[in-house]
Amino acid sequence: MSDAGRSAVPGPAIAASRVLLQALAGLGVHDVVLAPGSRSAPLAYALAEASEPDGQRPAGAPAITLHVRIDERTAGFLALGLARGSGRPVAIVTTSGTATANLHPAVLEAHHSGVPLIVLTADRPHEMRSTGANQTTDQVGLYGGAVRFAADVPAPTGRPGEHADLRQLTSRAVAAALGARTGDPGPVHLNLSFREPLSPGVDDAAWPAPSSAGLSAVQSRGAAPGGGPRWSAGGDGGTVVVAGDGAGPLAREIAEANGWPLLAEPSSRARGGSHAIGAYRLLLARPELGGAVRRVVVVGRVTLSRPVQALLARDDVEVCVVAPRGAAWPDASRRAASVVVEGSALVAGANPAASAQAWLGRWQEAGSLAVAALDRVLDSAPRGRRSRAGTRVRGPVLAREVARASGPQDVLVVGSSNPVRDLDLVAGWAEPPTVYSNRGLAGIDGTVSTAIGVALASPGRQVRALMGDLTFLHDVGGLLRGPFEPEPDLQIVVANDDGGSIFSTLEHGEPEHAAVFERVFGTPHGADLGALCAGYGVRHQVVRDPGDLQVALAVPGPGLSVVEVRVDRARRRALHERIAAAVDAALG
Repeated sequence: MSDAGRSAVPGPAIAASRVLLQALAGLGVHDVVLAPGSRSAPLAYALAEASEPDGQRPAGAPAITLHVRIDERTAGFLALGLARGSGRPVAIVTTSGTATANLHPAVLEAHHSGVPLIVLTADRPHEMRSTGANQTTDQVGLYGGAVRFAADVPAPTGRPGEHADLRQLTSRAVAAALGARTGDPGPVHLNLSFREPLSPGVDDAAWPAPSSAGLSAVQSRGAAPGGGPRWSAGGDGGTVVVAGDGAGPLAREIAEANGWPLLAEPSSRARGGSHAIGAYRLLLARPELGGAVRRVVVVGRVTLSRPVQALLARDDVEVCVVAPRGAAWPDASRRAASVVVEGSALVAGANPAASAQAWLGRWQEAGSLAVAALDRVLDSAPRGRRSRAGTRVRGPVLAREVARASGPQDVLVVGSSNPVRDLDLVAGWAEPPTVYSNRGLAGIDGTVSTAIGVALASPGRQVRALMGDLTFLHDVGGLLRGPFEPEPDLQIVVANDDGGSIFSTLEHGEPEHAAVFERVFGTPHGADLGALCAGYGVRHQVVRDPGDLQVALAVPGPGLSVVEVRVDRARRRALHERIAAAVDAALG
């Protein structure tokens, strides 16, 4: 082949194998056992180069001690012995097919004895599975419950961000093998698909430069809490705390101890105090605010806001995840530089830098201006349509009134889709109520029953639920209660816009999709909620305007009741555009 026909860029399989070895070495893996085969060739070539002595290894190749065995059973137990003797995780590489099954005895031994073994099985790409392709079987989940972590890794394609994702996955696998988050070390399994070419070309000698992008330094459970990051907000850039679902008071404590702005989702149970920034998602696009963020402390599971996810995905932002529970940790953007168990290290002995007050003040002032602009838009004459039930209330107005009616001793259950996002936009609490939301998978199912369960478990407290009409209809059967069952004290507030208005604020609501939007995204239903409530023997009322809404919220009455609020869906997208423009003008 002529020089012009050669590519200086290694094929995806070769490049990914080299990145995987760099990541393993960076996470403390020194020894790798290889049982040769064809499909695992990309890893074999990379291992051969990484095992060369100092001075002969290619630039960028990590120093790896390689052990080669022709029998996978022997190789598996060799790796087990290396891990036992060194106290470090050891990786073992096999090709596809029966080779993977021959590792099972060693995997079982590592499982029962708690030895950190990293099993790397090569596999055919997904399109070749179940086709009768040679040496191809179902390797996904092959070791069942004997592994602490398992992932079926698609064949690399060279897409942007692929190597960072591979480093992040490797971080999770090594942390699981070491039991860093659980105190329960053992084997892990990465099933690695590769497409041809499986061998390096003539010009594939160059390794990628080592990178930390995607690697996470995971604090081991029981490690000294002082090992966490010690940050101080600085000058034109600084640190913010992002509190996701279930963050708890720790997020607020971290923010207040260090003088950092707090960007808290409603169900974080941290949205209160002077550091909580109102309407924060409208501020993240501004260069002097969101654009100046350089470090983020994440507590809880962040699920609501695309601007927040964009912040966490930025290359110029360092992310620290505080995750005291669970084997895994929340990091959807796959950018966490550090993962700590004890967030107390960020509170104890905190000494905010002098510049932190200016940084915090900038956010507080902008938040106040944004909330005022938002309120002006919401308090202006509604542009909604009229219906049999009267002028339709706008969704954010409904959420704002529910937030204002909910005190620190109250309980609020919030449905997914627009209600929780509206609440996130407008809620301003000095001290928040207890807020629950099913954000584990952020589905709309079971919300009525969840709210009833919360109410039954919270006697003597005012419990209210805010949800959309589709969420209510999805679980309307939850209203059914037998004569011998206790009645909850619960007010269910339903934002009825006759369909799924959240899609109108997403790309599906763009004008070019108008021809299909209403049927496949808007999904109008025309259901009579009052008749449904009557059938279940539940009190029901329709609210016609914000004034009536305030009265209904102030006097919920005993037992189970439903307040139906007609909400304008057609103009939601335009309303959000008006809000964004008003905030920009206020901060301009």
